[in-house]
Amino acid sequence: MTVKEVADIIGASILTKQADTEKQVKEGYTCDLLSWVMAHGREGMAWTTVQTHMNVIAVASLHDMSCVIIPEGIRMEDDVVEKADEEGICVLSSSLTAFDICGRLAAAGIGAC
Repeated sequence: MTVKEVADIIGASILTKQADTEKQVKEGYTCDLLSWVMAHGREGMAWTTVQTHMNVIAVASLHDMSCVIIPEGIRMEDDVVEKADEEGICVLSSSLTAFDICGRLAAAGIGAC
């Protein structure tokens, strides 16, 4: 499944303008503790988090994640979105809760790591 298809499933806006929305999403993950995600992140992951600062992009880039999903319409600052574009990390924004996002992705066949 592509990042674009994930965005459609969760009704998300794609905040990044240049990052590849055709990247494959291999699995999903939800966590807000960056050190934990650093230890458990993987390539091709769709990561849902309420964190919106620059370190989120650093962690996602470290693992070559496919996208970061920000739930509940939480706003990510423009400079962070720009950095995500530079790093090739798609950022999605959804009005759904993290719980609902995970449920929809699981129902669509995206497994957990």
